[in-house]
Amino acid sequence: MLDLVDVTLRIGGRPLLEGASLHLAAGTRMALVGRNGSGKSSLLKLVTGELHPDAGSIRLQAGARIGTVAQDAPGGAISPLEAVLAADRERTALLAERLRADPVRAAEIEERLRAIGADSAPARAARILRGLGFDEAAQTRPLTSFSGGWRMRVALAAVLFLEPDLLLLDEPTNHLDLEAALWLEDHLRRYPRTLLLVSHDRDFLNAVAQKVCHLESGKLTVYTGDYDAFERQRREKLALQQKARARQEAERARIKAFVDRFRYKASKARQAQSRLKILERMEPIARAMAEPEVHFSLPCGKLPAPPLLTMENVRVGYGATVVLDRLSLRIDPDDRIALLGANGNGKSTFAKLLAGRLAPTAGTLTAARGLVVGYFAQHQIEELDPNATALEHLTRLRPRASEQELRELLARFGLVQERATTVSKHLSGGERTRLCLCLVCLQPPNLLILDEPTNHLDIDSREALVEALNAFEGAVVLISHDRHLVEATADVLWLVADGRVRPFDGDVEDYRRLLLETSASDGSARPPSRAGPGKSNAAERRARIAPLRQRARAAERELEELGARRAAIERELADPAVYRDGAAVAARRRTLAELAERIAAAEARWLEAEAEIEAIEARSPAARETERGAEARAPNARG
Repeated sequence: MLDLVDVTLRIGGRPLLEGASLHLAAGTRMALVGRNGSGKSSLLKLVTGELHPDAGSIRLQAGARIGTVAQDAPGGAISPLEAVLAADRERTALLAERLRADPVRAAEIEERLRAIGADSAPARAARILRGLGFDEAAQTRPLTSFSGGWRMRVALAAVLFLEPDLLLLDEPTNHLDLEAALWLEDHLRRYPRTLLLVSHDRDFLNAVAQKVCHLESGKLTVYTGDYDAFERQRREKLALQQKARARQEAERARIKAFVDRFRYKASKARQAQSRLKILERMEPIARAMAEPEVHFSLPCGKLPAPPLLTMENVRVGYGATVVLDRLSLRIDPDDRIALLGANGNGKSTFAKLLAGRLAPTAGTLTAARGLVVGYFAQHQIEELDPNATALEHLTRLRPRASEQELRELLARFGLVQERATTVSKHLSGGERTRLCLCLVCLQPPNLLILDEPTNHLDIDSREALVEALNAFEGAVVLISHDRHLVEATADVLWLVADGRVRPFDGDVEDYRRLLLETSASDGSARPPSRAGPGKSNAAERRARIAPLRQRARAAERELEELGARRAAIERELADPAVYRDGAAVAARRRTLAELAERIAAAEARWLEAEAEIEAIEARSPAARETERGAEARAPNARG
């Protein structure tokens, strides 16, 4: 279907591809992965012809149709359904021509319309739109009544409707909620043609990809399997490369030692010269260069006594429009809550209510004294001053802070050295997201509300966010279409639907199954209001895991405190002056022994809690399904 042969591409003098080659066979679903800024989107533009290579060639199967999502959101008075149907230009043209064609031509048109399935096209277009969140009424509204994000869904629906021979998708879930992302995942898994997909959602890639192409340092390397298989194979490859390099360096050292010893000895001179030639012919093995790890941390303010927030029969909306009603909920300092529900159901409205951006129109909302909310809004990244540096953004909010203090704060979010003084418009999307998170945490929060924080983060940055959220000591309320992020950080799921917010008795996999079952049974992508069969088991698992996670986090905090005390005493004992007082030295050593016992006990508690969590999760239906899938793939992996 597609071949790139020794392709080189430079943009602004910077090489993105250097002698890169790729073969994509027809019918293959391939993921294209790599760090932000590595050149993935540019590679897709090479395939479509928007960019041209500086060297090498790009070959596409003759007559193949390429499909991409239009960069500009469709608009106008036409409806989403009409816009999707209009994407099939041949069908549209034939229908228009049929009205004025002579009988012979009309018969030819009818034959062609039957061949392309013109009669079934409206039903197929409606089904795709439903999957992406448009109910029957929304499909007939004018496009001008929708936001830009919803119109981009129409653009995605249009290219899915066309079913091109080669479908190119660049971050297709960025404008979707979890519900639409789960539908798209299932749809692409059954896509009958060729797919080249750029995404940073690892669960999405695991579900869809048959092969993974890794773009790194201007080169393309293809791995068989899903994203998890790619990560495993790449780790093994780097380890083997490092071992081979170590063996070669040892061999070079041995040969060089022989040459240095005998090159001037007449009886060994010939052997020494022979070994010098071996050294010259030995091709150096490059050092295994793993991509640098991404780290950032979320500071937590002092935690008030629980509860942080309570709601009694709260109503919220905009003017006379009620969005959510009869909310009676409570948030505690150790809660990790993810909000489920289709876009438009009120998740962002609920987040604004919690953040104090919207006041309740009825009922009582009570906040704890000392509550500090950190709120990351979905479109916050677009509100940055494009001509201001990261340092200037912080200085405007903290004018009395020193540059060193602000740089240290930016460093917690991976914005170090020159990135701190780079204007916002020249930062990558991931870097701008980190800057927004930094601004949110200028005053350390004890309640963190994140509305789609991963849209511009690559996979490594998303993993760093998972680690940072799990290390955050306060409460978290999360809205995200990234299933991996939700599963890795949330202990509780709340469903926003039908104007209410209720706890959901199940996990994300239960929710996914319910969505697909509901969609299959009534053709609707609307999420169910409560869980179906099996919900009690999932609820029981969550109830058992929640206190274990609290115990594990408490043990982690204790280990940090004890470790800091031990390090302080060890620094004191490293000072020779302290040994003038033997009693003081003895007291410090007794304290160290006591700390060692307490550290060992805390570690044991942490290990016990984590082991119990793993045991409970391993017995869940989703885990057993994953294990069965791994067993089923094992023969292929070995082959």
